[in-house]
Amino acid sequence: MTVITAGMVSELRGKTDAPMMECKRALTEAAGDMAKAEEILRVKLGSKAGKAASRIAAEGVVVVYVNGTVGSIVEVNSETDFVAKNDDFLALANGCARLVAEKNPADVDALSALELDGKTVEQTRADLIGKIGENMSVRRFTRFASDNNLAYYLHGAKIGVMVEYKGDENAAKDVAMHIAAMKPVALSSAQVPAELIETERSVAKAKALESGKSEEIAAKMVEGSVQKFLKEVSLFDQSFVKNDKQTVAQMLKEKNTVVAGFSMFVVGEGIEKKVDDFAAEVAAQVAAAQQS
Repeated sequence: MTVITAGMVSELRGKTDAPMMECKRALTEAAGDMAKAEEILRVKLGSKAGKAASRIAAEGVVVVYVNGTVGSIVEVNSETDFVAKNDDFLALANGCARLVAEKNPADVDALSALELDGKTVEQTRADLIGKIGENMSVRRFTRFASDNNLAYYLHGAKIGVMVEYKGDENAAKDVAMHIAAMKPVALSSAQVPAELIETERSVAKAKALESGKSEEIAAKMVEGSVQKFLKEVSLFDQSFVKNDKQTVAQMLKEKNTVVAGFSMFVVGEGIEKKVDDFAAEVAAQVAAAQQS
């Protein structure tokens, strides 16, 4: 039988905002599988179990660079927000964004090997770590280069969005701001990743079965839930943040504007911050002392 520790319960609660006992029950039912436990909580508690999904789990910045129709969006991480505001750290981040746009590196490793102010990006990063005494990393980037125009929106330095478009610049900037607020995962429902749809379908099916409805009604409930999900995460189907009486697609049509793609970075998204368990640390130190 899998032992459910307090740390596991605390981790699940941090991810879902669900009550401690509900987290423990879900973990027990899932035999300690964290992802399965999250899914169980979503079935039982609905949207409450996803409240913490957008919490920032690491510090750093998102920066952008645009030169005509070529541009980039880059995330660089640090351990603390204090360092994320350091001028040298910001110079590294902005230098990386420029290099991505100008040199078109294949990946982060290739970017790290490029020269930035007389040294490689990697050497600049290493020197900065030695100077500041805090770890930092270039995490990810997206490069844009086509005949489309580029618009972007930065929410502080924590959320960045870049949009490829043809048409009205103000409409494109509004869409970038909308994306930062509503966080769609794709332009249209047809482009939503299959794995996300299957996860949603699985949750909806479990809810339908718990409702005790007939198989026919349950199937309709599942399909309805999936279609609702697709509208919620597809940019063109979302209600426009500046006018909820029309969808983003309707607004763009009205402005004679076409959005061809976008990229959104949220600082620390998906990164687990280290949480110090002081009680466990003290206990370990006491045990070590007793053994010596």
